[in-house]
Amino acid sequence: MVFEHESEHGSQWATICSIAGKIGCSAETLRKWVRQAERDEGLRAGLTSEERERLKELERENRELRRANEILRKASAFFAQAELDRRPR
Repeated sequence: MVFEHESEHGSQWATICSIAGKIGCSAETLRKWVRQAERDEGLRAGLTSEERERLKELERENRELRRANEILRKASAFFAQAELDRRPR
């Protein structure tokens, strides 16, 4: 809507303020949505919505792998110590 009605107002901010009141959200919220839409369309630099979602997935996977590695490291140390403590027959 902002892009469609931008020519009717003096600036993009004026358009955002006008539309925000009509749809019941704050102008700042709508401005953020507009900026993200511009990034998604390649009109503005930054991460697109898809790239942002993929980054979140990779960060989540990274945390899980770090956690799993820590568990494996502790288990390895535990079993190595148990092997050293075992009495020879």
